[in-house]
Amino acid sequence: MNILKQNIAGGAVMAVIFLCLPLMEAKAAPHQIAGPAVDDGEEIREQLVRMGYYEEDVSGYFNFVTNNAVTRFQKDYGLPPTGFVGPSTKMKLENVEMMAKIVHGEARGESFIGKVGVAAVVLNRIASPDFPDSTEEVIFQRNAFTAVNDDQYLLIPDKSAYDAVREAMDGVDPTKGAVFYYNPSGVSDEWIFSRTVLTQIGRHFFAE
Repeated sequence: MNILKQNIAGGAVMAVIFLCLPLMEAKAAPHQIAGPAVDDGEEIREQLVRMGYYEEDVSGYFNFVTNNAVTRFQKDYGLPPTGFVGPSTKMKLENVEMMAKIVHGEARGESFIGKVGVAAVVLNRIASPDFPDSTEEVIFQRNAFTAVNDDQYLLIPDKSAYDAVREAMDGVDPTKGAVFYYNPSGVSDEWIFSRTVLTQIGRHFFAE
């Protein structure tokens, strides 16, 4: 009887923890949801698949495999590893997705380090007082990125684009702090040539 009571009590505790995990995440890192929304489980699963967090077939419902994939994502991006998609995880997924789309649209023909450079420029702009202070506002600032203007932003990112974003978010910046980059052969406004070039990676010149 004691063993039965212990099992029941243990199960009740686990149920409480299971139900409280989303609240724990929300309390740990409250954020306002912004950006093109990752509205449902299907879109979340598809993004996690592209990022390489699934090693098994994707099921049609949010099961243990998806829970594990979310947990791994959270650990990689410095979030509480709850396995649930609360506000902070949803915002991080959205920001990573927006950045991966820019990287893929702007630098898919470049080397991996060149892709990291593009991602780093986005982060450097967010940190700069001269630019907006959110991922969405930086990316969709008027005429900020060619890929937004010509709809290459709408292309589906490959894994290397996501990997480049993660590298930049981990603090890697091969651009030496650049907030601009350009391909000289595709420049339509010569103003960009007035910026001081910090380094060149592939076809892109990175400038301050």
